[in-house]
Amino acid sequence: MQYAGFWRRFGAFWIDFIALLPLMAIGVFGTNLSRWFHPIWLIPGALIGLWFSVYLVIRHGGTPGKLVMGTRIVMEDGSAVTTQAAVVRHSVLFALSFLTSAALAYAAVIAPDDQYHSLTFVQKSVFLTELAPSWYGVLNVLLQVWVWSEFITILCNKKKKALHDYMAGTVVIRLQAKG
Repeated sequence: MQYAGFWRRFGAFWIDFIALLPLMAIGVFGTNLSRWFHPIWLIPGALIGLWFSVYLVIRHGGTPGKLVMGTRIVMEDGSAVTTQAAVVRHSVLFALSFLTSAALAYAAVIAPDDQYHSLTFVQKSVFLTELAPSWYGVLNVLLQVWVWSEFITILCNKKKKALHDYMAGTVVIRLQAKG
Protein backbone atom coordinates (compact mmCIF):
# COMPACT_ATOMS: atom_id res chain seq x y z
CA MET A 1 0.00 0.00 0.00
CA GLN A 2 1.21 3.45 -0.84
CA TYR A 3 -0.03 5.93 1.76
CA ALA A 4 -1.56 9.21 0.63
CA GLY A 5 0.62 12.13 1.63
CA PHE A 6 -0.25 15.33 3.38
CA TRP A 7 -0.82 17.43 0.25
CA ARG A 8 -3.12 14.87 -1.33
CA ARG A 9 -5.18 14.70 1.85
CA PHE A 10 -5.12 18.48 2.25
CA GLY A 11 -6.32 18.85 -1.34
CA ALA A 12 -9.12 16.37 -0.66
CA PHE A 13 -10.17 18.47 2.34
CA TRP A 14 -10.52 21.55 0.13
CA ILE A 15 -12.35 19.69 -2.63
CA ASP A 16 -14.84 18.47 -0.01
CA PHE A 17 -15.14 22.03 1.27
CA ILE A 18 -16.00 23.22 -2.25
CA ALA A 19 -18.46 20.34 -2.72
CA LEU A 20 -20.27 21.43 0.45
CA LEU A 21 -20.40 25.13 -0.50
CA PRO A 22 -24.02 24.91 -1.78
CA LEU A 23 -25.10 23.64 1.65
CA MET A 24 -23.14 26.44 3.30
CA ALA A 25 -24.92 28.91 1.03
CA ILE A 26 -28.27 27.47 2.17
CA GLY A 27 -27.08 27.99 5.74
CA VAL A 28 -26.14 31.61 5.12
CA PHE A 29 -29.43 32.29 3.34
CA GLY A 30 -31.51 30.50 5.97
CA THR A 31 -29.72 32.14 8.89
CA ASN A 32 -30.26 35.56 7.37
CA LEU A 33 -33.93 34.81 6.67
CA SER A 34 -34.98 33.51 10.08
CA ARG A 35 -33.55 32.78 13.51
CA TRP A 36 -35.55 29.53 13.38
CA PHE A 37 -33.30 28.21 10.65
CA HIS A 38 -30.71 27.08 13.23
CA PRO A 39 -33.00 24.72 15.16
CA ILE A 40 -34.79 23.55 12.01
CA TRP A 41 -31.51 22.77 10.18
CA LEU A 42 -29.82 21.05 13.16
CA ILE A 43 -30.99 17.49 12.41
CA PRO A 44 -30.98 17.66 8.58
CA GLY A 45 -27.50 19.22 8.70
CA ALA A 46 -26.26 16.45 11.01
CA LEU A 47 -27.74 13.76 8.75
CA ILE A 48 -26.10 15.28 5.67
CA GLY A 49 -22.79 15.29 7.55
CA LEU A 50 -23.20 11.62 8.44
CA TRP A 51 -24.10 10.74 4.87
CA PHE A 52 -21.07 12.61 3.54
CA SER A 53 -18.47 11.43 6.06
CA VAL A 54 -19.75 8.00 7.06
CA TYR A 55 -22.00 6.56 4.35
CA LEU A 56 -19.83 7.68 1.42
CA VAL A 57 -16.76 6.27 3.18
CA ILE A 58 -18.49 2.90 3.68
CA ARG A 59 -20.00 2.81 0.19
CA HIS A 60 -17.19 4.29 -1.93
CA GLY A 61 -14.10 4.28 0.29
CA GLY A 62 -14.01 8.04 0.70
CA THR A 63 -15.59 11.42 0.35
CA PRO A 64 -15.72 13.06 -3.08
CA GLY A 65 -12.50 14.94 -2.32
CA LYS A 66 -10.62 11.77 -1.41
CA LEU A 67 -11.81 10.02 -4.56
CA VAL A 68 -11.02 12.97 -6.85
CA MET A 69 -7.52 13.07 -5.36
CA GLY A 70 -7.02 9.40 -6.24
CA THR A 71 -7.12 8.11 -2.68
CA ARG A 72 -9.22 5.66 -0.74
CA ILE A 73 -9.79 5.00 2.95
CA VAL A 74 -9.17 1.37 3.93
CA MET A 75 -8.60 -0.65 7.06
CA GLU A 76 -4.94 -1.08 8.03
CA ASP A 77 -4.93 -4.55 6.42
CA GLY A 78 -6.15 -3.06 3.11
CA SER A 79 -9.72 -4.30 3.40
CA ALA A 80 -12.78 -2.10 2.91
CA VAL A 81 -13.69 0.29 5.71
CA THR A 82 -16.14 -1.25 8.16
CA THR A 83 -19.25 0.56 9.33
CA GLN A 84 -17.84 0.71 12.85
CA ALA A 85 -14.56 2.21 11.63
CA ALA A 86 -16.36 4.81 9.50
CA VAL A 87 -18.48 5.85 12.49
CA VAL A 88 -15.48 5.99 14.84
CA ARG A 89 -13.47 7.98 12.27
CA HIS A 90 -16.11 10.71 12.19
CA SER A 91 -17.28 10.54 15.82
CA VAL A 92 -15.19 13.31 17.40
CA LEU A 93 -15.75 15.82 14.60
CA PHE A 94 -19.45 14.94 14.52
CA ALA A 95 -19.90 15.30 18.29
CA LEU A 96 -18.07 18.62 18.50
CA SER A 97 -19.81 20.02 15.42
CA PHE A 98 -23.26 18.86 16.50
CA LEU A 99 -22.90 20.25 20.02
CA THR A 100 -21.65 23.63 18.83
CA SER A 101 -24.53 23.77 16.33
CA ALA A 102 -26.98 22.79 19.09
CA ALA A 103 -25.67 25.63 21.27
CA LEU A 104 -26.27 28.11 18.44
CA ALA A 105 -29.73 26.61 17.80
CA TYR A 106 -30.57 27.15 21.47
CA ALA A 107 -29.32 30.75 21.24
CA ALA A 108 -31.50 31.31 18.18
CA VAL A 109 -34.58 29.99 19.99
CA ILE A 110 -34.12 32.39 22.91
CA ALA A 111 -33.11 35.39 20.76
CA PRO A 112 -35.71 38.16 20.52
CA ASP A 113 -37.04 38.12 16.96
CA ASP A 114 -37.08 41.89 16.47
CA GLN A 115 -33.52 42.28 17.72
CA TYR A 116 -32.28 39.38 15.57
CA HIS A 117 -33.78 40.82 12.38
CA SER A 118 -32.34 44.27 13.01
CA LEU A 119 -28.79 42.91 12.71
CA THR A 120 -26.51 42.27 9.74
CA PHE A 121 -25.37 38.72 9.00
CA VAL A 122 -22.09 39.15 10.89
CA GLN A 123 -23.83 40.85 13.80
CA LYS A 124 -26.31 37.95 13.97
CA SER A 125 -23.42 35.50 14.28
CA VAL A 126 -21.84 37.51 17.08
CA PHE A 127 -25.22 37.94 18.80
CA LEU A 128 -25.94 34.21 18.75
CA THR A 129 -22.45 33.44 20.02
CA GLU A 130 -23.05 35.79 22.94
CA LEU A 131 -26.43 34.16 23.70
CA ALA A 132 -25.08 30.61 23.43
CA PRO A 133 -24.50 28.58 26.60
CA SER A 134 -21.12 29.08 28.27
CA TRP A 135 -19.88 25.68 27.11
CA TYR A 136 -20.17 26.76 23.47
CA GLY A 137 -16.86 28.65 23.60
CA VAL A 138 -15.00 25.67 25.05
CA LEU A 139 -16.43 23.31 22.43
CA ASN A 140 -15.64 25.72 19.63
CA VAL A 141 -12.00 25.87 20.76
CA LEU A 142 -11.89 22.06 21.05
CA LEU A 143 -13.30 21.79 17.54
CA GLN A 144 -10.55 24.02 16.16
CA VAL A 145 -7.88 22.14 18.09
CA TRP A 146 -9.22 18.84 16.75
CA VAL A 147 -9.20 19.96 13.12
CA TRP A 148 -5.70 21.43 13.26
CA SER A 149 -4.29 18.48 15.23
CA GLU A 150 -5.57 16.17 12.48
CA PHE A 151 -3.37 17.92 9.92
CA ILE A 152 -0.39 18.11 12.27
CA THR A 153 -0.67 14.39 13.03
CA ILE A 154 -0.64 13.54 9.30
CA LEU A 155 2.69 15.36 9.00
CA CYS A 156 4.27 13.45 11.89
CA ASN A 157 4.04 9.77 10.98
CA LYS A 158 5.16 7.51 8.14
CA LYS A 159 1.70 6.18 7.32
CA LYS A 160 0.31 9.75 7.14
CA LYS A 161 -2.46 8.83 9.59
CA ALA A 162 -4.66 11.46 11.19
CA LEU A 163 -5.94 11.07 14.75
CA HIS A 164 -9.25 9.69 13.49
CA ASP A 165 -7.32 7.04 11.49
CA TYR A 166 -5.58 5.90 14.67
CA MET A 167 -8.94 5.72 16.46
CA ALA A 168 -10.59 3.71 13.67
CA GLY A 169 -7.69 1.56 12.51
CA THR A 170 -7.77 3.06 9.02
CA VAL A 171 -5.27 4.47 6.53
CA VAL A 172 -5.64 6.56 3.40
CA ILE A 173 -3.92 5.05 0.42
CA ARG A 174 -3.20 6.19 -3.10
CA LEU A 175 -5.10 4.35 -5.80
CA GLN A 176 -2.97 2.71 -8.43
CA ALA A 177 -3.41 4.14 -11.90
CA LYS A 178 -5.12 1.67 -14.22
CA GLY A 179 -3.16 0.96 -17.32
